Amino acid sequence: GSPASEEGRKRLQVMTETSDGFQIAEEDLELRGPGEFFGTRQSGMPELRLGNIVSDMKLMELARQEAFSLIKKDPSLQRPEHRLIKECLRDRFEGKLELFSIG
Repeated sequence: GSPASEEGRKRLQVMTETSDGFQIAEEDLELRGPGEFFGTRQSGMPELRLGNIVSDMKLMELARQEAFSLIKKDPSLQRPEHRLIKECLRDRFEGKLELFSIG
């Protein structure tokens, strides 16, 4: 069958096998993808591929903690050792952060 109908079958199979909403949500996330973090698409693969949000959850949480720690110490990324991070973030997300104010 077509990919769409195969995806639908997988969704239905999960819903018949469990009533655990978290497990259903994880399977749905695996099937559809997380969408865009700074965009308007609600599903599909993001432009910025961070990892597999389900299987890499521990690694992503560690990265999140490190990022918050860095921002706490240097909120504007002004330190010389953070210059490259700031430039990469600016280049990557320039023009996309305005979407935070929508809604």
